[in-house]
Amino acid sequence: MGLLGGSLGLALKRTGFAGRRVGVSRPETVAQALELGVIDEGWSYDQLDKALVGADLVFICTPIQRILELIAEIGRLAEPGALITDVGSTKRRIVAAARAHCGDGIHFVGGHPMAGSEKSGVTAADPFLFQNAIYILVPDDAVPADRYRALIDLLRLIGARVLELEADHHDRAVAAISHLPQMLATSLVEMVGRLNEERDHYLPLAAGGFRDLTRIASSPFAMWEDIVATNADEIGGMIDRYIAALKDVKARLGEASLGGDFEYANRIRGSIPRDAKGFIHALHEVLVQAEDRPGVIAEIGRVLGEAGVNINDIEVMKVREGEGGTLRLGFDSAEGAERAIGILAGVGFTARRP
Repeated sequence: MGLLGGSLGLALKRTGFAGRRVGVSRPETVAQALELGVIDEGWSYDQLDKALVGADLVFICTPIQRILELIAEIGRLAEPGALITDVGSTKRRIVAAARAHCGDGIHFVGGHPMAGSEKSGVTAADPFLFQNAIYILVPDDAVPADRYRALIDLLRLIGARVLELEADHHDRAVAAISHLPQMLATSLVEMVGRLNEERDHYLPLAAGGFRDLTRIASSPFAMWEDIVATNADEIGGMIDRYIAALKDVKARLGEASLGGDFEYANRIRGSIPRDAKGFIHALHEVLVQAEDRPGVIAEIGRVLGEAGVNINDIEVMKVREGEGGTLRLGFDSAEGAERAIGILAGVGFTARRP
């Protein structure tokens, strides 16, 4: 019952889910989860057999290596008819383990919610974590259709958008859009860090684009160790593809043809949905110029709130310390966005549609 397991419990509670939510963790985490309303009943790891009594649906919300261990144990202890799923961010090894250990009427569906947070633990649990998040399922014809449909319905109930992928297609896709960017960010920061050790003027200049591009380099290796170990071949393949792409760019530096690369990248980048996580419908955006001073965001929220205009999303886009920057505000309607522009202009802010 960490971030994902805890959020799942709270999300189910929020929907009015009528079933009994049972959690398994360390005793101190169980106590916290009960206090927070994450679960109705809790057991320690050594009482897993008791937790599984009467369980219709089991979510394994642990790191990948622990998922692989638990599949064998849960496959042995779960009652016939139970459906087991997981939240692991790679799928081939997990699905193979499930096929080896889940028998006698025990069903398994691989899962991967594309949702998370920089925080961890049950105290960071968020009932809205899965809202509009893509939740990947690996279908299996051996799972009864009614049970599989019930799982999809449950995930949609907590706000997730279900996408079905075969395990190998999943691992290749996440290698490209998640695992490769992590390797790029980590290696780029390491390279610049080594350069800065030789001449210390690199890091003081590393702002703006460099910070944006390398934000995920702050991720701890403990979070990535299992991912790399279970998807090394696909990550390696994507690294090879990217090296080839960089070599192609290197060969054309200074040529006008490079403009086509920029145009294509701009078009593709602009087509990525900005509301892919957090809101079911598209948001109407407003860009606000704001000074870098205490209370400026609170002031914007206050004046709009007093006028009855709700901010659905907010992002600090660019800030120059001591001077100011740009905030991106999201509203659920074009009318709300236009009202916000007028209200903010009336109190001295420069606001516009992007």
